[in-house]
Amino acid sequence: MTASPQSLRAAVFLGLSVDGRIARPDGDLEWLTSRGAAAGDAGFTPFVESVDAVVMGRRTYEGIASEEHWPYLDRPMHVISTTLAADGDLRITVHRSAEAAVDALQRDGHRRVYVDGGETIRWFLARGLVDELTLSQVPVLIGDGPSLFGPLGGDVHLEHVRTAVLDGGMVQTTYRVLAGPTPPAAK
Repeated sequence: MTASPQSLRAAVFLGLSVDGRIARPDGDLEWLTSRGAAAGDAGFTPFVESVDAVVMGRRTYEGIASEEHWPYLDRPMHVISTTLAADGDLRITVHRSAEAAVDALQRDGHRRVYVDGGETIRWFLARGLVDELTLSQVPVLIGDGPSLFGPLGGDVHLEHVRTAVLDGGMVQTTYRVLAGPTPPAAK
């Protein structure tokens, strides 16, 4: 990876259940889309307008690939996958690793990218590339499924920017990433 943390910055905009799940075990997002619909756009369009490109993992891409309305405007879409065909969808560029995606984004001059998908977000967080997290909690507990967060190699320090309660009871909070990951202090 040739990009330095100062050259390429990432932002996260993600919906999750109150218990921190980003999908059901089978990848189903109905709990998010049905309840999130009451919140409307929730600021997603202005957010996408603020980024140069989008990068996500294969599972996240497969979850949105068949949508009739492509929500990413005209932003270049980069997908990290070891199994997708490079020419299977002309809307995307496939990279075999996160490092390769970052190299390509940097080479193409992208400065602020939208990162989506649990594993991809964790990878960017662990490398100190994320500047901003906007998390929209949907008022539901789904109990099982992938969590947004997992091992990061240390604490990621955040500063609260704003919180808003959206229609349908969704609570959206934005954080600025101050530093991280830093190993926890020895006891």
